Amino acid sequence: MTPRNTLATNEVDLVAVSVAGHVAHPGFPGLPAEPYRLAADGTPFLLPTYGGIVYNVSVGDRAFGWAADCIHPGVSIRQADDMRNRGLNVFACVGNRARVMTGGAAGTGGVVTGKSGRFSEQVIVHIPREARTRMAVGDQVLIRAEGVGLILTDHPGVSLKAISPGLLAALPAREEDGRVAFGVVAQIPAHLVGAGLGLTSEGGSLHMQSTDRDLLAELGLHRLRLGDLVAFEDTDSRYNHGYLRGARAIGVVASTDGPRAGYGPGIAILMTAPAGQLGSFESPDANLVHLLELED
Repeated sequence: MTPRNTLATNEVDLVAVSVAGHVAHPGFPGLPAEPYRLAADGTPFLLPTYGGIVYNVSVGDRAFGWAADCIHPGVSIRQADDMRNRGLNVFACVGNRARVMTGGAAGTGGVVTGKSGRFSEQVIVHIPREARTRMAVGDQVLIRAEGVGLILTDHPGVSLKAISPGLLAALPAREEDGRVAFGVVAQIPAHLVGAGLGLTSEGGSLHMQSTDRDLLAELGLHRLRLGDLVAFEDTDSRYNHGYLRGARAIGVVASTDGPRAGYGPGIAILMTAPAGQLGSFESPDANLVHLLELED
């Protein structure tokens, strides 16, 4: 079992509630521009994109190099009604347990591993690979949603975002000089923040810029894997996302890279603080596969 840290929280006060969604069908906006999109160099491309059941990409796999555009590993779910879908997207937290309720894989357990879509449209759920082969678009997935309202009682300056109490307790953590720090695989400088900047931080993801491949290699970011914890430097994600010196946001790599400018791997934000209350340190094994003991 993954060791639990001893950070004090208000977990006992949280409410656990059911939310659910159906396996989403991949889609494209309407003509005339689609289905082709433009790569960073202006080249038109047509590649698989987010949504649906992805049979051969899982949490723990590489985030770069796929012939795809921002693919979600595992299964993507949503509600057809926008208001209900917003409830699903806000209340589902990374680390929440899920269960397939209908179809050929009914009864199979899963775990929420991220949020994404163009504008917070989908929740990403890890389902073991074999069970995915028995699923179909439209199958219902139920989530025990718990985590909204979670606080670090000794560190009130840190805002927690869409993180389950179980995942928070499993994170490598240190308390020093009045602040708390968490283990991450990599640090991302603020100038590499991409798509999603300025949007709400209560759902969806914040992408990393990936057009400058030489810089990614220099920083070691080209080795990122789905499920890695990473830190955005000088990024304030309390209400939306923006540049702020001294701020920090920590999240999990939830979707793969893509050819479009600004759409590198998508990162679901888990916590943030505006003025040095949140730190990070190197932890090469800080990945959801290990932290949540995911079955592939």
